[in-house]
Amino acid sequence: MRKFALAGNPNSGKTTLFNALTGSTAHVGNWPGVTVDKREGVYKRLPEQVAIVDLPGIYSLSPYTPEEVIARNYILDEKPDCVINIVDATNLERNLYLTTQLLEMDVPVAVALNMTDVVQKNGDKLDAKALEKQLGVPVVEISALKGTGIKELMERAYKASSQGRKGSTVLASSPLGHVIGDVTIALAGQKVPNPLFHAVKLVEGDELEVKAHPVEMETVAAFQKQSAGSLAGQDFEALAADARYKYITANFAGAYTRAKKKGELTRSDKADRILTHRIWGIPIFLVILFAMFHLTFGTDFLYLNTIVGWFNGGEGFAFDVATGNDVLDSFTAVFFCADGISTPGAILFNLMDFITSWIGTGIAAGMEAIDAAAWAQGLVNEGIWGGVGGVLSFVPQILTLFLLLSILEDSGYMARVAFILDRAFRKFGLSGRAFIPMIMGFGCSVPAAINTRTLADDKERAMTNRVIPFFTCGAKAPILAAVCGAIAAEYTGVSPDLLVFALYVFGMAMAIIMVAIMRQTTMRGEVAPFIMELPAYHAPQFRNLMVHMWDKLKHYIKKAFTIILASSIVIWFLQNFSWQWQMVSIEESILHDVGSFLTWLCTPMGFGLQLEAGYGWVFAVAAVVGLIAKENVIAAFYIIAVGIGFADVGQSEDGIAEVVYLMGETGITWQGLIAYTVFNMLTVPCFAAAATVKAETPKGKFRYTVAFWMLTSYVTATVVYLVLTWWWTAIIVAAVAAAFIAYVVLRNKGVIGRKVGSENLF
Repeated sequence: MRKFALAGNPNSGKTTLFNALTGSTAHVGNWPGVTVDKREGVYKRLPEQVAIVDLPGIYSLSPYTPEEVIARNYILDEKPDCVINIVDATNLERNLYLTTQLLEMDVPVAVALNMTDVVQKNGDKLDAKALEKQLGVPVVEISALKGTGIKELMERAYKASSQGRKGSTVLASSPLGHVIGDVTIALAGQKVPNPLFHAVKLVEGDELEVKAHPVEMETVAAFQKQSAGSLAGQDFEALAADARYKYITANFAGAYTRAKKKGELTRSDKADRILTHRIWGIPIFLVILFAMFHLTFGTDFLYLNTIVGWFNGGEGFAFDVATGNDVLDSFTAVFFCADGISTPGAILFNLMDFITSWIGTGIAAGMEAIDAAAWAQGLVNEGIWGGVGGVLSFVPQILTLFLLLSILEDSGYMARVAFILDRAFRKFGLSGRAFIPMIMGFGCSVPAAINTRTLADDKERAMTNRVIPFFTCGAKAPILAAVCGAIAAEYTGVSPDLLVFALYVFGMAMAIIMVAIMRQTTMRGEVAPFIMELPAYHAPQFRNLMVHMWDKLKHYIKKAFTIILASSIVIWFLQNFSWQWQMVSIEESILHDVGSFLTWLCTPMGFGLQLEAGYGWVFAVAAVVGLIAKENVIAAFYIIAVGIGFADVGQSEDGIAEVVYLMGETGITWQGLIAYTVFNMLTVPCFAAAATVKAETPKGKFRYTVAFWMLTSYVTATVVYLVLTWWWTAIIVAAVAAAFIAYVVLRNKGVIGRKVGSENLF
């Protein structure tokens, strides 16, 4: 089977083309760095099947970032039959820089001029034939998004793969051409594969090549010393880059003619004047973020009920009147609530809650009809369906959040967010590039942690991995929804969506604060530069959104019926059996004893020994099982609530009845619930995310990351509980924080912490 590799710049549409060729469900994102590891698929519409390998998005073949090394080594070592170079036709000159490097390898190359639909829409003209003549390889106009030109591209790439190809360089006519030729001859004499590519990299001073070919590097060094005129004392890497761009401008610029006059703003440019504004950019992002959470977790759609109440003496809509007709009342409860018209997320949740309640009632009736043993009924109704059904109720809200995030991502707006946050992040020790994996953490921490490989600086990568869990993932969303909904139900005037939004922003703020602390203490260093091309705005594609949604749904359902199912059964078992393996009440159970042992640890955070009836263990146990999968926290609430007397499992209104019941039984305050939520947001993520972070962390260093998570979550939750309960403690916290900041600043300036002679005591 022949193997084709897809190589191109970030945002060139490479992964979209991969999906079109293979039918893969690989995630498509409109920002740099989505693809880190190669993805593989099969194209079946040629005389023989062809394996398609999707390489990381790169700007060059120089080893500046891990993904560039991955792509470069794959082409050199695996020797694909053809490299399909995806080029963003709307940014031709910049994209062709990578093309000139690929052409230096002894590998067949086919160039795919992508986004030609955008070129036509803009009224621009593209001369693919002229470009093909200049490059000397097949050039095909395509639109990966629309699916046009793909068949021709693959046919020409297939033909090219049968013919072989010797590398050529645009630097041959440059001042460096002579030394490149000499080194190429030397490497070819040693039968080094791809001698021209290695020769060019040696002349550029590529660190990998210098280590691999020290003898040939002496030739380059001698040439550098003997150089005169314009080459004297020059950086050969910079000279090579300059020569490439000059050649591209002189020979390829004429292939693209723009309809708009120079300096005329495009629609994307006009939108960016507002969305990336130096002052209003971040507030606009926060407003958009709040709108997302309102549509997902809110109850009063667009606050229509509140607005009507303002103009009607406090009286808003009244949709909570029972009619006596079960069907009509069920329909009304899905679309309307006491707060008025439900938001899309609330409507979907109510519908799913109705379905899971109906299934739960049917299962309970069936178990009773067959006269199943009491323990069997408890296991199935409470242990299995009570946990899994409760988690499934939140699936629509989680998918709604994923959908809204995907729209922002696929439209090109998330790339702007990274850009506008770069200014803020840089002050605290991170570049805007680090925000890309962080924002992915809103979906799932696993791919977010993998994406930190796009960060060139090791310290920045380590810091980003540590704070990714602070960007609340979809698995933690049910915790926030249930807790905030319960607080809103018990304390009127509190908006659940506003509370959820505040907690999400709090998590982001904690990430920035902890990065600033690390950068000034254990991980001091310079902030890496951040250069990113902003892709043009475009309407999100329905197919891409659905692929993303389906991928998330499969992941969530699989987790619900594997990890969460197993955890729910274990929780039920521990809740109903003693150490002597006999069925007992919950007060005599294994779960009670284990949780009680942990209760004293939770007391400073507001959910420990201070709770009534000795129920502090409830929240400790739920937090511990949440380390396996964060959805387990809600599953544990459902199961434990039934165990201590809640009678309406599966019948919860708005998914918060169990939490409200636990509030009443345990006496936990709203301050304690907020602190509990903060602890779960910041503590060790689920096992899958923790394992991924471990894989991305140098050997022996992961234990420090775990300690960081535990200490940060414990201290922060304690501070939150104290400040919310006794406001005056904020003064003490502020004083301690100010003293710590002063100490770090003075220590970094050498005022304290050093002996005479500048010996560092720390």
